Amino acid sequence: MTVIATIDQLEAIYGQTNDASTVKVADHVTPLYRTFIEKSPFAALATIGHEGIDCSPRGDLPGFVRVHDEKTLMLPDRRGNNRVDSLRNIVRDPRVSLMFLIPGSGNAIRANGRAHLSVDADLLASFKVDGKAPRSVMVMEVDEIYFQCARAIVRSDLWNPDKRIDPKTLPTPGQILAEMSQHTVGGEEYDRAWPARAAATMW
Repeated sequence: MTVIATIDQLEAIYGQTNDASTVKVADHVTPLYRTFIEKSPFAALATIGHEGIDCSPRGDLPGFVRVHDEKTLMLPDRRGNNRVDSLRNIVRDPRVSLMFLIPGSGNAIRANGRAHLSVDADLLASFKVDGKAPRSVMVMEVDEIYFQCARAIVRSDLWNPDKRIDPKTLPTPGQILAEMSQHTVGGEEYDRAWPARAAATMW
C-alpha cells in the first residue's frame, strides 16, 4: 500500500485549489450565509478532546442555531442521552466545527471556530421551547465559514424520497443494546417504549 506522507505528495496529486474554493471563505457570518443557518433544522457538531475527535448530530426547529451577531453563533443543548461527549470536549478544548444541512438543498454550510458553554439564566430562558429551557448553550466565535460543494449530496442522492431505506431492514436500537449488553439492556420493550419516551422528553 502506498501512503501519502507529506503535503508535497498530496498537492502533487490534487493540485492547487481554484478561486471558487477560496473566495467563498469568510471570517464572519455574511448575510447570505446567515440565510442558510436560519433555515437549517440540522447540524453536525465536531469537537476534539483528550479521548479523540467526536461528531454529534444536532437538530431542532429551523433556525435553532441562533446568529447572535456576525461573529457569534449560539447552539442550545437539548435533551439527549447525557453522555455530554461534545460538551466535555468543549470545556477542555474550545475548537469546534458545525456543518449545516437543509433538506432539499445540495449545499452544506461549514463553520469553524472556538466555543464555550454558558448557563446564563436569561440566555437559557431565551431558548425555551414548550416552556423547557436547555441546560446549557454553546457560544461559538466564528473564525471561518463557507459553503461546501454540492457533489457529495448529489452523488448520494440524499434527499430523494425514492432512495429512502426501509427502517425495517436495519437493526433497531433495542436490538443493538441487547446484543451489546448480553440482553441485560434493550430488546423489544425498549423499542416499543421509545416513541412515547422521546415525545415526552423532546425538549
